[in-house]
Amino acid sequence: MSGSTSRRRKHSPAVYRRRRLVVLLTALIVVAGLVWLFIAQPWQSSASTQTLPVSSPSPSSSPSASESAAPETDAETPVPEAEAEEPAPELTPSAEPCIAADLLIEAVTDQTVYAAGQNPQLSIRLTNQSTTDCTLNVGTSAQAFTISSGPDIWWRSTDCQTEPSDMTVLLSAGQQVTSATPLTWDRTRSSVDTCQGDRPQAAGGGATYRLSVAIGGLSSSNTAAFQLE
Repeated sequence: MSGSTSRRRKHSPAVYRRRRLVVLLTALIVVAGLVWLFIAQPWQSSASTQTLPVSSPSPSSSPSASESAAPETDAETPVPEAEAEEPAPELTPSAEPCIAADLLIEAVTDQTVYAAGQNPQLSIRLTNQSTTDCTLNVGTSAQAFTISSGPDIWWRSTDCQTEPSDMTVLLSAGQQVTSATPLTWDRTRSSVDTCQGDRPQAAGGGATYRLSVAIGGLSSSNTAAFQLE
């Protein structure tokens, strides 16, 4: 045999490169398959992804979700409109102003006899004698207290009044009200000229005085008599 038959045939470099590429691709496919089996775990079932079988509604018997949400209405029957909300009643009913025939106005003192050093406490009592409600200004601007001894007027609450105010109230039929805070008489003679000065003291020793009142231009039906000791 010749020496040429004892030599092995050598392949070109391109052949070796193709072989290495095939081996590398095969290895990558095997690794990718193992990774997928480890991550996906297709043999296990997840409770969170399981679904229960449901029966599909028949198109002829079951309405769609949009149809079931809206009630059926007859095209010939009009839908009633929402009723308008009634206005709330007034907290204070309106009424006509009180007149003299409606009211019983009384002068009131806290005592009938006052010892030396005691000052009379004066009040107004109002009674709505009518069968209907009426309104009246009972503020200090509408009140007047007068104390007299015989024909001599000794004291008026309006002589030196400061900052008078209005307050209109509703007097219900049959309602009776009295001054919340009585007015104090200091047992002196008043006049518009002596508001800032000394005033003569009213005589005591059993002298009798009378209180009359007016409110809203309406005078009391009585006078309250009292004595100063």
